Amino acid sequence: MSERQVPFGRGLLYGLYQNRLRRQLAARDLPHHVAMIIDGNRRWARLRELETAAHGHRAGAAKYREFLEWCDDLGIRVATLYLLSTDNLTGRGSDELEGLFEIIGDLAEDLSHFRDWRIQHVGSVEGLPAGLRERLAEAEKRTAENTGLHVNLAIGYGGRREIADAMRSIVEKHQEKGGTLDDLADLLTPELISEHLYTGGQPDPDLIIRTSGEQRISDFMLWQSAHSELYFVEALGPDLREVDFLRALRDFGRRHRRFGQ
Repeated sequence: MSERQVPFGRGLLYGLYQNRLRRQLAARDLPHHVAMIIDGNRRWARLRELETAAHGHRAGAAKYREFLEWCDDLGIRVATLYLLSTDNLTGRGSDELEGLFEIIGDLAEDLSHFRDWRIQHVGSVEGLPAGLRERLAEAEKRTAENTGLHVNLAIGYGGRREIADAMRSIVEKHQEKGGTLDDLADLLTPELISEHLYTGGQPDPDLIIRTSGEQRISDFMLWQSAHSELYFVEALGPDLREVDFLRALRDFGRRHRRFGQ
């Protein structure tokens, strides 16, 4: 099925509206860290009567690259992409997972050669094939000294798993130092737990965006999102437009963030 063409006049109007939105954004109101859940790739493929879900996943991966360019061009410093959850690893068929592993590996490699971005895998390697692990490690090593946009790739990621791993890391390191459980109880703070998360040392996401009209967090950055602003877009992942992203940023800039107060 061929893609529906956007009439010239409508495209021109979108361009004008997009530029107007950019002008409305004040640098001081932009988020420092944006996290993105691009959902709806499989539905996108089904609606177009494409043969496999892989077509939708490929389109979603291309949109991730585009989304990162939008972030970088606006001066946003950290972006986290939710690519593959721990639930996906057990809930998707083997054929679909094999395709996803290849697509994600291609994306990580592509991003590691683009601009001055620093790529970091956040998640567990458990359940990931050796080939994908190697590609993620190579992308991290290749970009370790880069100082541009910091891109977190959440792969094999689960928020509850991340918190459990953080607690396990804290206990193991405490035991290595000869500490007792009583000592640990006194030392355990939210700040210490944050340091041992996959994103340790990074700012929490100011804004989390999800596509496809679904209004849930799906085990994504449960600890870090305690005070994040949430924004939901009706468009399916591959159909996300820059104007949708700019609207999300405009909405974010208008909100009064209370941080639980």
